[in-house]
Amino acid sequence: MKLGQHATGVALTNLSRGLYADHYNGLVTKGEPVLNPTVSSVEPAAEPKKIIVSDCGDSTNWLKYRADTGELADKEPGGRRAINAIAEKQSDGSWKISDYGVHELGTC
Repeated sequence: MKLGQHATGVALTNLSRGLYADHYNGLVTKGEPVLNPTVSSVEPAAEPKKIIVSDCGDSTNWLKYRADTGELADKEPGGRRAINAIAEKQSDGSWKISDYGVHELGTC
């Protein structure tokens, strides 16, 4: 699975579970989110091992649909929400997201 090339730990577990749940429930996501991530902190500054990334993601045009009927899965609208992620340097020198939080609609 390519997801493991970009995520690890809690982030990988949560993303995998979410994708499995959608598949199990016959849901697909259509559209594209609007993302503009920025680095909000670097630790330690001289030789970073952990970076915090922040965004105000917009899911207005990125919604879940029923795979069998093509209808919206629920009446929840998309919108803007705060997203924070932790990227950590791995022993092989690569960077992977180790944890993240997606907040309520209207948090940014």
